[in-house]
Amino acid sequence: MDEKIGIRKIVVPGEEILENGKPGKGVFVENGKLYSSYLGILETRAGYVNVVPLSGCYIPKKGDKVIGKVIDVAPVNWVVDIRAPYYAPLHVNDVPWHVDFGYTARYLSIGDVILAKVSNVNELGQVWITLKEQGLRKLEGGHLIEISPSKVPRVIGKGGSMIQMLKDYTGCRIYVGQNGIIWVSGPPEGIVTVIKAIRMIENEAHTYGLTDRIKAFLEEERGEGNGNEE
Repeated sequence: MDEKIGIRKIVVPGEEILENGKPGKGVFVENGKLYSSYLGILETRAGYVNVVPLSGCYIPKKGDKVIGKVIDVAPVNWVVDIRAPYYAPLHVNDVPWHVDFGYTARYLSIGDVILAKVSNVNELGQVWITLKEQGLRKLEGGHLIEISPSKVPRVIGKGGSMIQMLKDYTGCRIYVGQNGIIWVSGPPEGIVTVIKAIRMIENEAHTYGLTDRIKAFLEEERGEGNGNEE
């Protein structure tokens, strides 16, 4: 029970970074030295030094897959909340249906949840989204979980390993938006387990050995906690 959990190095804004490497995301250079732009976790990958923010709102990037909720309906577009500084318009030209003028509410209504893609972001941070790509759709039913966008990579895991493990153990369908909104659908007990596991990942995202602990938790939830390792 006395398990040691390795803690990743956390840096604060303006802190000098002593690791060798090229400046990556969340890092700036001053007088030839690297400094952190955020309160976050220090990572070095492929020769680049990055700082992954521990918290903050979602900053959209073109190509991101996001989950959003329709908050307004207009004659030629819908307005979608994707947890970004600006709401995201979805134009009738960016959906897979032929929508006549004024008939937008027949296809998406206020409160509907969609899996969309960020199609454009301007220099002010205003964002536009689209459903015109395979796999993008309205999400029926299910349960929404919100986490910090900075924790999304840990929920997905390397090569999608963490999210696939959650699906395999619970029998749930899971979509993860880069904006920190997660949609889960499946048997009630599976959804409860997914929620618990995601909260565990969120709280322990800055630690090592997380995948093994999540696997042990899932095995225990499924009644396989015999202390045996495969």
